[in-house]
Amino acid sequence: MSSLDKIREERLKKKAFLEDAGKDPYPAKANRTANIADILADWKKHPGSKKQIAMTGRVFAVRGQGKVLFLDIKDESGSLQAVLRADNTHHFDRSVKSIDIGDFVEIYGKAFVTKRGEKSIDAIKANVITKAIRPIPSEWYGISDPETKYRQRYLELMIDPDLREMFRMKTRFWSSMRKILIEEGFLEVETPVLEHVPGGADAEPFKTKHNALDVDMYMRISLEIALKKLVVGGFERVFEIGRVFRNEGISAEHLQDYTQMEMYWAYQDYKGLMMFIERMYKKVIKDTLGTLKTKRGETTINWGKKWEVIDYFTFFKKNTGLDLDKVGEKELLAYARKLNLDTKKHPGKGRLIDLIFKQYRHKIVGPAFLIDPPVEIEPLAKRVEPGSNKVARFQVVAAGTELGKGFSELNDPIDQMERFNEQQKMRDAGDAEAQRMDEEFVEALEYGMPPTAGFGTSERLFAVLLDKPVRDAVFFPTVRPPSKDKKRKGAEDKAK
Repeated sequence: MSSLDKIREERLKKKAFLEDAGKDPYPAKANRTANIADILADWKKHPGSKKQIAMTGRVFAVRGQGKVLFLDIKDESGSLQAVLRADNTHHFDRSVKSIDIGDFVEIYGKAFVTKRGEKSIDAIKANVITKAIRPIPSEWYGISDPETKYRQRYLELMIDPDLREMFRMKTRFWSSMRKILIEEGFLEVETPVLEHVPGGADAEPFKTKHNALDVDMYMRISLEIALKKLVVGGFERVFEIGRVFRNEGISAEHLQDYTQMEMYWAYQDYKGLMMFIERMYKKVIKDTLGTLKTKRGETTINWGKKWEVIDYFTFFKKNTGLDLDKVGEKELLAYARKLNLDTKKHPGKGRLIDLIFKQYRHKIVGPAFLIDPPVEIEPLAKRVEPGSNKVARFQVVAAGTELGKGFSELNDPIDQMERFNEQQKMRDAGDAEAQRMDEEFVEALEYGMPPTAGFGTSERLFAVLLDKPVRDAVFFPTVRPPSKDKKRKGAEDKAK
């Protein structure tokens, strides 16, 4: 029998002991007069008072000294000691025999200060309100296995207050962005997660089946197409904060399902939108972190300064020597191979340009707007001017990473259809991430969409602000099931 099995067996016996004593180890309700932070905030009112305090929380330490039992108890707001004494606590022996680290307890008693000066509750009653069958990880040693951290994130949250605070910051991050957009007159909406044609981004989708309609459908890879249809329908400022799903690789900056914000603004262009985005980012970052200076590795990013504007063509030529106004696909392919880049997965001129550019993007410390890229890499953006090979797009770049993207949106249905046809040729050539033909969207554009600027950003921005891999900044990132992990590890061990 393993040590864990022995612990579980002992705790199950304690559960049975409580039940035999007529106590429910899992009652439906617990009573408390205040959380621990409020008790401590009003501490001066408590010592010497006859008023009983009802406190609840999880036990993180149990220390016994003969007829005295000390419990370190924590709830979400803070921690406080409870003192159980044989001459004061009802059913003291039952408490000693039944309470373990990890249990949730309900403490009734009066506030006092111990001889050592520690604020405590002198318990008259101590009831187990949730019996923990498994032991919690040590606060000192924590959790070493990364897969366990992700799969059983609740364990790390249980013992790491800094991690809990990070997720409170994440709530402030999205709340601040939502508040700013609403104050600017944007309407928050919800659009379908399931789509017949996944569009709005270069990404491979997850496929599913709609049984009732007997059709194959896709999880959305972007919020764009549905929101633009709302602009066609008459809404002039709309946004959505929702989940998107991309069946692509895992990295420090990529997830397969994540939260994204997209906004669309009628009668605005990308240059006007850039001014708003700079203002919004500064407000969101200050609301979230309390500062406008952040670190990414050894790099300090000052979000409070005036953001630089970088021309894509100029940056590309400076770093590669290639003029995007003149260079052809063969030259780009040769250059990419000289850098030992995998060109098989990136057919077409646009993919090659993007692949090469990303080898130099790290040079942009930012924050900066990278503007006016070639039309080949952005099939849904409006050209800077008719006939131009540049599109009216900007990217927010900081610490060499893309942290948002905005456009003057393409609203010419004929041009849009031509670009979809080009994307389809790329798909036919084997590019699984090229965009699909979406005739319903083109039909919507034929009814007329006013000049519109659009922008999107994701929780990657939050992760970069905290200098963390994006998987660390979500509650439950997708990991292999435990059985698959064991099989994979076994195969690796056998290979060794």
